[in-house]
Amino acid sequence: MRSSKPPLARWVPLLPLLAALLALSTHSASAYPLDGYERTGIRRLWAYSEVQRGQLPGPDLSPGARLSTAAIRLQLDGATLPTPQSRPASTAMSERLAGHLTLDGFTAHDLPADPQLQAGLEEIFRRRSSTYSVALLDITNRQHPRYAGVRADSRAAPGSIGKLIVMTGLFDALARAYPDPATRVRVLREVEIVADQFVRSDSHDVPIADPTTGRLEHRRIREGDRFSLYEWIDHMVSPSSNAAASTVWKEAMLLRHFVRQYPPSREQENQFFARVPLPDRRELALRMLAEPLQRAGLRDGDIRVARMFTSRARELVTPDGHSYGSARGLLAWMIALEQGRLVDAWSSLEMKRLLYFTRDRYRYASAPRLENAAVYFKSGSIYSCRSEPGYKCGKYEGTVANIMNSVAIVETPALPAPGQTQRVYLVAMTSNVLRRNSAWDHREIAGEIDRLIESLHP
Repeated sequence: MRSSKPPLARWVPLLPLLAALLALSTHSASAYPLDGYERTGIRRLWAYSEVQRGQLPGPDLSPGARLSTAAIRLQLDGATLPTPQSRPASTAMSERLAGHLTLDGFTAHDLPADPQLQAGLEEIFRRRSSTYSVALLDITNRQHPRYAGVRADSRAAPGSIGKLIVMTGLFDALARAYPDPATRVRVLREVEIVADQFVRSDSHDVPIADPTTGRLEHRRIREGDRFSLYEWIDHMVSPSSNAAASTVWKEAMLLRHFVRQYPPSREQENQFFARVPLPDRRELALRMLAEPLQRAGLRDGDIRVARMFTSRARELVTPDGHSYGSARGLLAWMIALEQGRLVDAWSSLEMKRLLYFTRDRYRYASAPRLENAAVYFKSGSIYSCRSEPGYKCGKYEGTVANIMNSVAIVETPALPAPGQTQRVYLVAMTSNVLRRNSAWDHREIAGEIDRLIESLHP
């Protein structure tokens, strides 16, 4: 079900309190995506700005979460590698890569391990579970990226990390229909989607804000809730709503099917699901996620998302399917993002903005050492328990499965002083350590990896 307004005019402008937003202090107005409210219409941004002003209850943002929209950039877009003749002999970049590919062209599979970084990473995981898989890329010196990995090609269930692939599919469908980025912004902002059976069922709460009443509540998405396409993506990425993920995936399918006739009416959407056979719906759903990854240089075994995130959506589109991802594959996705090769440069930058962590930090992103860092982050967990004598199973402490996945782009400090080096690195990590709090373990490892990167750039 969706709004009955004409296409591209289905968003009701949220003008009240806009004057207050323009008068925000530097502390809160300099936070992205919080300063993106006027551009995107994502009401969470208004609410979290009000939290920073003390007008609504909620946590203070970390210093690293206060960048402006304009301060966020792609780190590898358009840069070039040195030629073999000008390149220091000590660099780990292979001769095959140097001089033949640009930094906006290499993949995670092109890079040999840097001896110093590799030794440090192996030391971090020397006494840890063999279920850990990690891939790390230091791009502090953009012309000499350093790679290291530990069991980087081991596959694991991606969990909520797969929502990044759904976001990529949506932006690809959007670019196919509308080459002009300004039109894409209008679609994302103005098309309003009404929650339907695809949201059944989900346990994640999302922030629901109303600038006209000044209210902010956190609850599960219910059928009948109305959000713009931008807001659905934000709900999928920020609080990791499964209901939002299935809805965004569905809308991406409809966008690929109807193209510039998107959004369809409720009747047209119902006809699509009634007339298109289930195998064809499933084929479209999988193909539209795989195609932009293939164009960006990812390999077939890097990452695959094959099942929707809610039970009802799986019945209607993806009743079966095996999803997987490796640390190197997840790193490949982040590299392509920074290169501007996920769909196109505009889409890559917009997706990076949507990943910018502007909420209370948790898991990997909550490491104290990252407080002043800009963190672009997504995490996913799958845990299950079986009763065991003497052990009380809890959240992220599963006894049957305890999968925890983290991907992070870290830029520290978020705003370097003149002449100060900003350390920039990309890390992907998966684990399945039973009977341990994996959220706390990932937080601890995040601090150790940050110390390792700092040791390379004193």
